[in-house]
Amino acid sequence: MQQLTPAGQNIVNDLSQRYNLSQEAVICMLSAVNNGGGSMAQFNCPELGGSGQWMQGGMTMVGDMFNYGLKNTVNNLCTELSNALANTQMFPVVPAGSKNSNQWWPVELGRPFSSGAQNDIRYAVFPNRLAIQLNGQVTVYDTLDNNISGVSQQQGGNTSLTFSSQYGTIAVNTLPIISGPGIPAQKQTNFAQPAPVSNQFDQPDNDSAGNVNNNAVNNAVKNTDTPASISNSVNNSFIDQSSTDGIIALIEKIAKLHEAGALTDEEFNTKKTELLSRI
Repeated sequence: MQQLTPAGQNIVNDLSQRYNLSQEAVICMLSAVNNGGGSMAQFNCPELGGSGQWMQGGMTMVGDMFNYGLKNTVNNLCTELSNALANTQMFPVVPAGSKNSNQWWPVELGRPFSSGAQNDIRYAVFPNRLAIQLNGQVTVYDTLDNNISGVSQQQGGNTSLTFSSQYGTIAVNTLPIISGPGIPAQKQTNFAQPAPVSNQFDQPDNDSAGNVNNNAVNNAVKNTDTPASISNSVNNSFIDQSSTDGIIALIEKIAKLHEAGALTDEEFNTKKTELLSRI
């Protein structure tokens, strides 16, 4: 169990009695709120419904989503813990930059513009620098000329982080490393460089479609001499199933890129509309 100051222990004892929770549960929530900078928490506490999230002045999520009494308990408890962290020294003072310090980044970086935590990853944004802590190890990145406005973690439980800047959404592991081990790169895609795939969308295989249409005309001429039968064969060729399947496959590919953050909403909708118009 994490060490507390005498004042911090008194607050935990009081909250434990008032909320009818064990001290371990209160300390678990205290650590979660502390890791979220006092304004948010991601926790996994069996006494409070398992996994959940809390945001000050925002949404509270618990494992039992329709248990509103549990939501109120979590919200009230986290609010009190946030106030306690702001007004009381809850944890013993540890050297800045160490693993257990609330100031876990290198001292020379100074005070961050913003900081936060998602799952087991913590981040702090500084002028021209981005610090990331993963598994107790801190990596400092050069943010180049990016003006970072937000950091988020990809879904699926991996360690992939992206950030928003004036250039869009960019993967953290594409930034130059100043110090530290870095964050493991994902195997699947470099989301910052999707250009090779997008070229396929700009130049669809028109030759194959043309060959299908020409073959349909030739076959129609061979089988009948009536203009009506020739027209029907040509029209059917334009909705050939193989061509339709190919376009649908391309739409699925750009949907995956859009979901991964490689395409903006506008780019995705433009490409999708263009492809659908060819069916």
